[in-house]
Amino acid sequence: MKRSTKVFTVSALAAALAACGGDGSSSGATGTVSMGLTDAPTMDLSSVNIAFNAIRLKPANGDWLEFSLEETGTVDLLTLQGGVTEPLISNEEVPAGEYNEMRLIVDTGASWVTRESEGDARYTLGVPSGEQSGLKLKGGFIVAADTSQSFTIDFDVRKSIVNPQGQALGDYMLKPVLRLVNNLEVGQLEGEVDYAQINSLRSQSVELAACSENYAGAVYVFAGADVEPIDLNVERDGLNPLMVVPVQAQEDGSLSDWTAAFLTEGVYTVSYSCQLDDNQANDAIEFEGTQTLEVVAGESTVAAPIPLQL
Repeated sequence: MKRSTKVFTVSALAAALAACGGDGSSSGATGTVSMGLTDAPTMDLSSVNIAFNAIRLKPANGDWLEFSLEETGTVDLLTLQGGVTEPLISNEEVPAGEYNEMRLIVDTGASWVTRESEGDARYTLGVPSGEQSGLKLKGGFIVAADTSQSFTIDFDVRKSIVNPQGQALGDYMLKPVLRLVNNLEVGQLEGEVDYAQINSLRSQSVELAACSENYAGAVYVFAGADVEPIDLNVERDGLNPLMVVPVQAQEDGSLSDWTAAFLTEGVYTVSYSCQLDDNQANDAIEFEGTQTLEVVAGESTVAAPIPLQL
């Protein structure tokens, strides 16, 4: 499997070329486009394996373009976190101009998930219309003339996998939540969590719920400043977590790290919880370490250590 770690540096020359290229809509003009795949997973599954067959791009004024993904093959989406990407297409020449839709065609029969708690037992994964119309990602992007541009598809597995009780499509079902970003327009957030301290303090408290067993927790990311954090299955005033990223133990030291990558420029609220969150149920989970941070394209913003104050 090809895999690369995204380094958040923006080339001033590349940005200038993209700006000078305009929308590249002149007849016969072309540009090149690259598409990568990333994920910010946190769940009780130990792998989510998707077999990709093709990617289709729809020009606003033209026919569908299709590129084979046979070399990509099956990808475990849970390995794509913390800014790690899986290349789908690289430097493919396409007509310059506006594109308004993208589709990922998958081989349903070759896609599956495993559960660590059950000895990595394999379960089928239903992907409705995955082999026909594919996983759809609507929303426009522009390929400027005579430039090379790179985009990333953020595949939010945590929101996308559901357990369809009583349905025949599979043991689990994929209802994809996808987000497309221009790599020149994104930065990332990162920080540390003192899980051992949090777990100890919660275990001694009569007011705070204990951390979930064998779960180091996750950091929730919300668009906007000073957002009151909510769990995955709750929507307040149209607001839901943009992503939920896991914390991972450092190789050295007692702290855990977290990284929220491929965020467009702007202000975000982050908050931590060490309690499991079912994306199909309303959970009364508790948050701590809430803070507002700014993302700048090409840069990594470091959050204050969590906990700030319990």
